[in-house]
Amino acid sequence: MITDLALTGLLDAARSAHRGVGAFNVVLLEHAEAIVAGAERAGLPVVLQISENCVRYHGGLAPITTATAAIARAADVEVLVHLDHIEDPELVFAGIDLGVDSIMYDGSHLEFAANVDATRRLAVRCHDAGVAIEAELGEVGGKDGVHAPGVRTDPQDAAAFVADTGVDALAVAVGTSHAMQTREASVDRALVEELRAAVPVPLVLHGSSGLSDDELQAAVRAGMTKINISTHLNGLFTRALRAVLDDGPDVVDPRKYVSAGRDAIATESARLLTLLHG
Repeated sequence: MITDLALTGLLDAARSAHRGVGAFNVVLLEHAEAIVAGAERAGLPVVLQISENCVRYHGGLAPITTATAAIARAADVEVLVHLDHIEDPELVFAGIDLGVDSIMYDGSHLEFAANVDATRRLAVRCHDAGVAIEAELGEVGGKDGVHAPGVRTDPQDAAAFVADTGVDALAVAVGTSHAMQTREASVDRALVEELRAAVPVPLVLHGSSGLSDDELQAAVRAGMTKINISTHLNGLFTRALRAVLDDGPDVVDPRKYVSAGRDAIATESARLLTLLHG
C-alpha cells in the first residue's frame, strides 16, 4: 500500500484529464490477483476495494486486507487498497492501523447533520494518518426505487457537505443502483455535470455494474471520476466457474475451476480500465 493521500493524487489527476479510474471489489483473494493482473495487462492504475460485507465474510479486517495489500505491493502498476462502504467507525480506525490507502465512510443512512458530524471527525483521523477519505451523500440504494428523483444528490448540499467535512472524494446518487445483474441503468448526466461544477473534489459512481460501456464512458465525460464495479465482475467469475464444473462434474480440485473465474475477471478488468481511461 502507498498511503499519504495517494488516492487523492490519482483521482485529482484523472478528474483534470476527464478520465475514469476503475475501483473493483475484492471478495476472495482470487479477485485481488485477477484485478491486479488486469491492471498490469492494461498498464493502468486500479483501486482494490474491500467492503464491510467482505470483512464480515472473512471474519475480520486483517486477513483479507493484509493479503490484498501484499498483492498490491507486488504489482507493476499503481494499486491502492481502499475500504468500501464502512459504517462502523471502529473499522475505519482498524483500517488506518493496517495502513490502507483510503477509506469510504458511509454515513448516507444518517440525517444530513449527523452525517456531516461523523464524517468530519473521521476525516481528521484519516488525514492525520495520511489516509484519504471518501463519503456518500444521497443514498445509492438497491434496485427498487433508487431511480426516483427524491434520492438523487443535490449539488448545493454536496458542495456544503464537502466544505463542512473536508473529504477527498464524494459518492453521489445519480441514477445507478447496487447489485444490478443487468447493464440497463442510465446516469443522470445533467445532474453529474451540475455536481462536478459545484463540488471541488472527484465524484464517485457506485453501482456502476448496471451501466453499459456507452453509459460508463458518458458518465466519465459528464464528470464522474472513480468508477466502482463489483457485481458485474462477480457474475463473470461465477459463470466461468460454473462452466468448468458443468463440463467436468468429476473435478474436485478448486484451483481447476476457481482459476477460470480469476481469468475471466482479469480479462474484463483490463478491458474496463482501458474503457474508463478513454
